[in-house]
Amino acid sequence: MKYKDYEGPAEELVLMKIKEIEEKENVKVLHVVESGSRAWGFASPDSDYDVRFIYLRNKDDYLSLHDIKDFINWELNEVLDINGWDLKKALKHFHKSNATLFEWANSPVVYYSTNEWKELYENTAKQYFSVKAALYHYYGTANKNYNEYLLDDMVKYKKYFYVLRPVLACKWIEQKKSPPPVLFNDLTRSVLERNMELIVAELLGKKVRMQETDKAPKIDVLNQYIEKNLEYFKILANEMQDDRKPGWGPLEIKFRELLENSNDLSRSPLKF
Repeated sequence: MKYKDYEGPAEELVLMKIKEIEEKENVKVLHVVESGSRAWGFASPDSDYDVRFIYLRNKDDYLSLHDIKDFINWELNEVLDINGWDLKKALKHFHKSNATLFEWANSPVVYYSTNEWKELYENTAKQYFSVKAALYHYYGTANKNYNEYLLDDMVKYKKYFYVLRPVLACKWIEQKKSPPPVLFNDLTRSVLERNMELIVAELLGKKVRMQETDKAPKIDVLNQYIEKNLEYFKILANEMQDDRKPGWGPLEIKFRELLENSNDLSRSPLKF
């Protein structure tokens, strides 16, 4: 990977940037992952790196009368997109069953993490997953992207995956009642109908060889498949009962516990 004066593995560059963030922002980073197409498994040759992280500030920062920002946008260019959320913000979004945050928690590309984060997610935050909220999120994402990108005669094949992946996520959620896998291949192996497997495999083979801006004729059979599923999941999500977990208790307890022990947080870099 070539980046300014650096030439080497992408993961090393990311860890260098995270260390820089910790030092200059005076925070402790708990979890760092890849998001977007590289995590989903269908990056193009020129895809950038979408790095997302969760961090914790010092206890005194949270007790201050001054408002503190709950995000860090560190770098955005043609190679790197690095930004993170304060842990307090992340826990609020877990309470809402924010689907994007669950994806960060389950990304297959982990640059590094901590035992505290893993325990927080597995024992507390994971309990706040809502089937209805997740269905709405993935249905909405698929519907928006389909209508915006796949109705013309010539389309970017990458956009098919920005629609197919949330459609398959809806299928997973309906069947498993749990957060869907992040990797597209894991979804296709689990919930994609057999009569669609070859069509999707051929599409993926073409897509990974294409540049981000390349276009090709739309694929009618895929459009029909998508439209059928969009109609079904819209009805299903609307009719489903709200299953969000009420109350803040477990999240509050975990947040206060981490604050009290913020000086002793372990850091255990992980390689992928």
